[in-house]
Amino acid sequence: MPVKLIKNNYGKSRVRLMKVSREGDRHELQNITVKIALEGDFDDIHFKGDNSKCLPTDTMKNTAYALAAQTDEIEEIESFGMRLARHFLNENEPVVCVSIDIVEHGYTRMMMDGTPHPHSFTKNEGEKRTTSIVMTRDETSVESGLEDLTVIKTTQSAFAGFVKDKYTFLPETDDRIFCTSVKAIWRYNDPQDATKELWTGVRQTILDTFATHDSMSVQHTLCAMGEAVLNSFPAVGEISFSLPNIHCIPVDVTRFGEEDKKAIFMPTDEPHGLIEGRMTRS
Repeated sequence: MPVKLIKNNYGKSRVRLMKVSREGDRHELQNITVKIALEGDFDDIHFKGDNSKCLPTDTMKNTAYALAAQTDEIEEIESFGMRLARHFLNENEPVVCVSIDIVEHGYTRMMMDGTPHPHSFTKNEGEKRTTSIVMTRDETSVESGLEDLTVIKTTQSAFAGFVKDKYTFLPETDDRIFCTSVKAIWRYNDPQDATKELWTGVRQTILDTFATHDSMSVQHTLCAMGEAVLNSFPAVGEISFSLPNIHCIPVDVTRFGEEDKKAIFMPTDEPHGLIEGRMTRS
């Protein structure tokens, strides 16, 4: 029975790239992880073992290093990703679509006597900046985002009035700890709007909304954060969130003969609720 290849892609994943920009005594540092995937006319590679249209994945890795070396300054990950995608399309006729995913690992300058050190850094733990580029010969889509941004607030969060059945033992509460690890991805109406300034503004809006929102549920806050971003940044066409509910379970210290002041909790992230949503303008 004849079969056909419905969809395929191949590429290089987890390409680690560190770049140093030296301007006098002050240096800048960038550490990124790149994933490259190509789609195209690759049936003969799969069915005939004919590699005449196959660009080696090792070449893809080398291309990332070569293109990064073409500029002296530290580039926005969105800009670098688009340059990389455009190169693979321009140089490889069988390729019809290129996907580039980049994760940037942040660094902070060390402080020496209250002054930022010009060339020494500490690596930021947790939070990462991300981008995803999909480029064909006709159009380009750019998404930016962040992940592993852990946030917590100790009040102004409730969860009550929910459905109850015979398996429901969760008590209602009008005051609880709210902790989550934010993953957010937003798409730009115009790829050229993808700048560090806009990324920073979206991030700060997410944080401001989380901190001040009177939350009735994780879903309630997800919607408030998305609404705030879309109302504040016309360049953002849509935004999605993935918010695990990192539970902080109250410990009954009266069992130990102590007064319960609602101050002792057991944090746990497994299992956790997972609340996700994608928003755009109506």
